Amino acid sequence: MPHLDVYDIERKKVGEIDLSDEMFGAEVKEHLIHEVVKMQLANRRAGTSSTKSRGEVSGGNRKPWKQKGTGRARSGSNTSPIWVRGGCAFGPKPRDYSYLVPKKVRKGALKSVLSMKMNEGKVWVIRDFDLSEIKTKKALEILQRFEAENALFVSHQEMANFERSSRNLRGFKVIRPQGLNVYDVLSFDKILILESTAPVIGGDVKGEVSE
Repeated sequence: MPHLDVYDIERKKVGEIDLSDEMFGAEVKEHLIHEVVKMQLANRRAGTSSTKSRGEVSGGNRKPWKQKGTGRARSGSNTSPIWVRGGCAFGPKPRDYSYLVPKKVRKGALKSVLSMKMNEGKVWVIRDFDLSEIKTKKALEILQRFEAENALFVSHQEMANFERSSRNLRGFKVIRPQGLNVYDVLSFDKILILESTAPVIGGDVKGEVSE
C-alpha cells in the first residue's frame, strides 16, 4: 500500500497517510492512457468548420445563357462549384467528434497515471487548510515551498479564499476528485492532494476533461 508523508502549508511534516493501493499502486498500462487521452482530445474538438454548398450561396435561379449557339461551354447555374464564388463540393460541415471509451478503460487509465506519478515521487499530500484572505502572493508562496510551479491541486471541498487567490496563477489548477481525469494528470508536473480528499479519490470517473 502506497505510503506518503503529510505536510502543512509550511512544508513541515505533520503526519503520514496510506493511499489507496487500487488508485496509486496499480500497474501502469500505457495503451489505456493512450486511448483515453485520444478520446479526451477528440471530445475537445469544436467541429465547427463549415462551407456553403451550391444551394446555399447567392445566385442561381436561372440559366446564365442558352444551351447552344453562344460558343461558350454549356452552364446551368452560376452557383456551380466550377464557377468563381460558386458553392463548395463535398466541403466540411459542422460535426461532433466526441465519443466515449468504456468506463473500465477510463478508470484503468486514471489508475495508471496516478500510479505513474506516485512512482515518480510527484504526489504530495497537504493537511487541510484555507487562506484567511484572498491574496495571490500567499497562494504562490505555498506552491513555491512545494516547488509546484506546475501542479494540479485536488480538493473535494471548497477552499474559497485559496481557490480565488490561485485562479490567476499560470500552471496551476484546482479540481474536484469527481473531475479528475487522465489528460489533466499528465499535463501537470505535480499532484497536490488535500489530506481529507485522498480517501475519496477514485469514486467516480468522468468521461470528459474539466475545462
